[in-house]
Amino acid sequence: MPLILAIAAVLTLLAGPAAAETKKPFNVVEATIPQLQDALKRRKTTSRELVAQYLIRIAMYEDRLNATLYVNPKAFEEADILDRERRQGKLRGPLHGIPIALKDNIHTTNMPTTGGALAFEGYTPPYEATLTKNLRAAGAIIIAKTGMTELANWVAGGPTPMPANYNSVGGFGFNPYDTRRDPRPSTFDGRPALFTGGSSSGIGTAASFWAANVGTETSGSILSPSNQNMLAAVKPTVGRVSRYGVIPITADQDTAGPMARTVTDAAILLGALEGAKPDPEDAATTRCARPAKNDYTPFLKKDALKGARIGIPRAFYYNATNDSGRRGGLNPDQKQAMEDAIAVLKREGAIIVDPADIPSVVDQTLPQWNTCSGEGGARGKDDNCSIVFKYGMKRDFNKWLATLGPSAPLKSLTELREFNNANKKANTLKYGQSNLDISDEMDLERDKARYEADRAKDILLAATRGIDAAMNENKLDAILFPGGGGAAIAAKPGYPTVIVPFGMTPGGGTGFPDNFKPVMAPMGVSFTGLACSEGNLLGLAYAFEQATKKRVPPSLFP
Repeated sequence: MPLILAIAAVLTLLAGPAAAETKKPFNVVEATIPQLQDALKRRKTTSRELVAQYLIRIAMYEDRLNATLYVNPKAFEEADILDRERRQGKLRGPLHGIPIALKDNIHTTNMPTTGGALAFEGYTPPYEATLTKNLRAAGAIIIAKTGMTELANWVAGGPTPMPANYNSVGGFGFNPYDTRRDPRPSTFDGRPALFTGGSSSGIGTAASFWAANVGTETSGSILSPSNQNMLAAVKPTVGRVSRYGVIPITADQDTAGPMARTVTDAAILLGALEGAKPDPEDAATTRCARPAKNDYTPFLKKDALKGARIGIPRAFYYNATNDSGRRGGLNPDQKQAMEDAIAVLKREGAIIVDPADIPSVVDQTLPQWNTCSGEGGARGKDDNCSIVFKYGMKRDFNKWLATLGPSAPLKSLTELREFNNANKKANTLKYGQSNLDISDEMDLERDKARYEADRAKDILLAATRGIDAAMNENKLDAILFPGGGGAAIAAKPGYPTVIVPFGMTPGGGTGFPDNFKPVMAPMGVSFTGLACSEGNLLGLAYAFEQATKKRVPPSLFP
């Protein structure tokens, strides 16, 4: 990050228009959205000063974390406008003057949108994403674009899968709980020693580079980084938040969602992302009714767990299966953490249904039905896996490119693959592009019937004989999954999940040199429910959060 950024931010703090009003500087580190709003309301700070403090933190720590792909060059200008409106008594919404970051697959017109792909480096799209407009309408300052796994991790599958939070534009992001590189010979390619999660990034939010950020998920890409960076987050029902102006994998499962340090912050951000009305550019936004005034905070009650029926899906998600493949399960430390979480739920008055196993998991049909990925999922090798991702990527990526009009750097997925092949020396193919290859081999007409059959099977196993069956048979309000472990099953029918930080467990992997001691890894718990149940899930998660308050900020970034 240029030194001039830090200098400009310092000068802003020293000479900003409201400096004379501020007696004791307000500190943004770990500050929640309500705390930020309270400080703004009481004139303890200004939005300009918030931007300056966050930019100073980015300038100080970015070289160790690599959390940011772009910084908004007009952040101060936007802050000044919002400060002026506040002085005039005009507040746009619950995020008025609050700096928020976006994943770099979400369109902005004041910063590039690249998806982390070199083919789009420096490219500014001709229109903003609907969710970006909704955030601005709520008063947010879009301060930066976060790092991410390139094209939401649908570039390279086997035999050399792309590691989480790597992209060819910015390289690797690093976990703020351990910023060291992985020294093991088999993985000594610059990647972090402590898993960061992906494909969204929670790094900057954990390190207080901004108040919160927006990620996107197709199957785990909000829940995974939130789990690894001790964040609270909402993976919404597909359709709750508009996907228009977001680089896709497949519309069947894609969604954007909030990533924050507290459940309250995530709830506030979700309401802003959803917007006041359905988006005509995304028909799925009519799927769920909106809460009154787009406000999820009334659901946040400390006694929300009392009487709630919470299911524990032991098979596969807690305990390894007994088939020859030994699938799933937790290690002893993780299992103890989940037992501790269950004890909290009981103490807070929840009714625990244990086990509340998922039928399609118990009979092994779901664990044996994987997403076709990498070279092993190519045509002719894909009889026993779902082609929904690789089919949807070709269909929806090409549709997205068409919305860019004449400014599009590429016109098709084929052209992207050709660009990558022609620019190997620029590291476009550090891990290959096997997922792009198997997507581009799809014939959207000839393979349509197979796609529809696989999509139906996904829904049957994940919903009808999956989450629906477990919840309906046991009359559950939610299912409790370890970390982001339930992401894949909930993603197929597009069901919502709220994750909450809970603790630390040994999770650094094995095979490290004797002189390299892995640190404890963050671990959360997540509440999953049926479509459009975000309000209920947020209430359960908030009650759990308030009863535990286990989030610990990264000590490396005071």
